[in-house]
Amino acid sequence: MAEEVIVEKESYKNRNLILGIVFDAIGMLSFSIPLLGEFSDVVWAPIAGFMMTWMYKGTVGKMGGIFTFLEEIIPFTDFIPSFTLTWIYNYWIKKEK
Repeated sequence: MAEEVIVEKESYKNRNLILGIVFDAIGMLSFSIPLLGEFSDVVWAPIAGFMMTWMYKGTVGKMGGIFTFLEEIIPFTDFIPSFTLTWIYNYWIKKEK
């Protein structure tokens, strides 16, 4: 029974890392298209914020969703890999505490 829980947590860890890298790439892709990319952020920002709260539950998900939304909606901040930084916080930094 305990092994099933460990395997389930490990699969979420891997899933969140892969999805995070993909979502960060999508966010950065809009940064590569001058002017047009900033308009696409109006659409991507709420989606990214929602996906962050879906991927991470609790306070980490809520704060991460707000941070991701703001990072995507504010012009010229798309280079920040917010999903990957949240993954690092959730699985490395928070785990050590």
